Amino acid sequence: MPVKKSFPLRIDPKLHEALERWAADELRSVNAHIEFLLREAARKAGRLCAGPEDRAEKGMQEDK
Repeated sequence: MPVKKSFPLRIDPKLHEALERWAADELRSVNAHIEFLLREAARKAGRLCAGPEDRAEKGMQEDK
């Protein structure tokens, strides 16, 4: 698995609270949920193809 890039994120406290609740509902950490939301938005915008990690997240098998 590739190493993930770290960077600081400044975010409005009220938005962070909403993300905390949302992440808890989805049984994810806030960090994992933000990454999930960004990946989904990038995919919907046509900026990201579905890779192996995306297929695994949805329980799909890789094409061979």
